Amino acid sequence: MLLALGWTNPRIAGALGVTLPTLHKYYFYELRSRDVARDRMEARRIELAWELSEKGNVGALKEFGKLVERSDRMEVEREMATTPKPETPPQPERVGKKILTERQAIDADADLMAELEQEANQHARH
Repeated sequence: MLLALGWTNPRIAGALGVTLPTLHKYYFYELRSRDVARDRMEARRIELAWELSEKGNVGALKEFGKLVERSDRMEVEREMATTPKPETPPQPERVGKKILTERQAIDADADLMAELEQEANQHARH
């Protein structure tokens, strides 16, 4: 249970009244299960709440419902965390006023040249 609460090995050794090497020697199996200790404790809580609610304890039944809802929320959060976020398309380049004016001038110049060529071609045919 102390592992599930996040206690460090020196703190656990102190609480048990043993040295750190003794803790490692006699409790090495339990210490290896540090990653799943919290899940095991939560599973045991759910199990006890279910057993008591089956015996007719209304408070235990309400607590069991809360535990199930919490577990469901955690599962949804876990799924949301693992789904990749959709990639947003890159933002278009932001152009300043000077560059925008320069581009418009180039476009206007090209349009004017095309119009002049069109007029020259019309006059050349007659």
